[in-house]
Amino acid sequence: MLYFRKNLILFYEIKKVIGFVKSTLGPRGMDKLLISKKGDIKITNDGATILKNAFYNNIVKKIFDNLINTYDNEIGDGTTSVSCLIGELVSEAEKLIGIQIHPQIIIKGYKLAAREALSILNSIMFSENKNEKLFCEHLFDLAKTTLCSKIVFPVRDHFAKLLVEAVLKLNGNIDIRYIKIIKKIGGSIRDSFLEEGFILESKMGVGQPKRIENAKILIANTALDSDKIKIYGTKIKTFTLANLARIEIADQKKILDKCKKIIFHGANVFVNRQLIYNKQESFLTNYGIVSIEHADFEGIERLSLVTGGEIVSTFDEPSKIKLGYCKIVEEIMVNREKMVRFNGKLKINACTLVIRGSTQQLLDEVERSVHDALCVLSRSIRDPRFVWGGGNTDIFLFLKLENFSQKFKSKVSMAILAFSRSIRNLVKILLENAEVDSTFLISQLKTACQKGNAKACIDIKKKNVAQADKLGLIELFKLKTQMIISAVETVEMILRIDTILK
Repeated sequence: MLYFRKNLILFYEIKKVIGFVKSTLGPRGMDKLLISKKGDIKITNDGATILKNAFYNNIVKKIFDNLINTYDNEIGDGTTSVSCLIGELVSEAEKLIGIQIHPQIIIKGYKLAAREALSILNSIMFSENKNEKLFCEHLFDLAKTTLCSKIVFPVRDHFAKLLVEAVLKLNGNIDIRYIKIIKKIGGSIRDSFLEEGFILESKMGVGQPKRIENAKILIANTALDSDKIKIYGTKIKTFTLANLARIEIADQKKILDKCKKIIFHGANVFVNRQLIYNKQESFLTNYGIVSIEHADFEGIERLSLVTGGEIVSTFDEPSKIKLGYCKIVEEIMVNREKMVRFNGKLKINACTLVIRGSTQQLLDEVERSVHDALCVLSRSIRDPRFVWGGGNTDIFLFLKLENFSQKFKSKVSMAILAFSRSIRNLVKILLENAEVDSTFLISQLKTACQKGNAKACIDIKKKNVAQADKLGLIELFKLKTQMIISAVETVEMILRIDTILK
């Protein structure tokens, strides 16, 4: 078939990329070592990170780029699952095309199957947001399930507790930017902890009070040194030391005038993105203003959001500048380093997660794991609907779609069956990565589901069929639905290609 011959290379490239990623799926998935051209290394099993940093010249990588970015930003987790599902759908489509089934018929079957799968998911999902205690338990189980395939798996209970507590501190806010993550080398990942308030990785000036109550905060991104002459090659010649002294005095006067303008704002805490030199720091201290210098840009952006203050670059009109506010600003010790905490009566509740670990690569991977779990948890606050994990939902969809395919007598039914097999193969990949007999366990799980056991799932640790509610295996409903929608849309785009031009 002409179409098949032209797209053989495309199918091969897709299977090559997905084959590289799918070994990372599941709680027993393997990690990948990524080495950049500069020699920087990343050790990760995060599907989004792998696909973003590998296969630079690969045509499939370019097709996947938008999907990866959208999926990672929208859901935060499940990139490996959706990639594996795309790979399975393409493999099944390749078999159907090989027996002379037109791609448009396959697309039609896939769309019908996806629509039915979404309907099935709606019928089996559950929500307990009215019962606060049970909802918190589900959030804890959801966090543990998300972290099962991450590097923090041995201490997932500890991290799940920290992350749920962090999300609940936001009081319904789903923006995880208000949960600051600080990475510090030392100790073990079990030593990671959650701190109240927003912590800025900086310190207060010399000789200044280390605790301020009812803080009015002026946040700035401006230079407090002398104004530089920016005309290239400009020189100033003086004939006497007195003239040089007058230039120096005038220069210092400009700097102190800028400091006086800061005083007129009525703030008692001044946070600057750039350096604050000793003379300016001493001048501000004499007027009772605590100065914090060289704050990182991302830090002052978040501080502005949390305290409600504006980031300014000029101090000429104090009446037009909005100051931030919090109850207490204090200097604290984190891992033997001085940092500043902003806490109490913040505009938006915030907290800080301090991650500990033995190496920078470990800290980076823990941060990626934490980010994925936080995204899922924040999404569950917005849409508190869940489905059972451990392969329960996938096998249930497989059985229902098998029955659904019998309603069609055309070639479309073969495409629907192919879709159902792709869903089932996700469980197969997960079990094969764990070195478990996938055929036997999937057969047992199918039997349990057919007998009406709605919570049956696979316990990889004991290698048998168990109850998902007892194991605490819960997945986000939105993650499952988005996985199916994104996979079908991407595969449809791929199957519609009949010519590749270079």
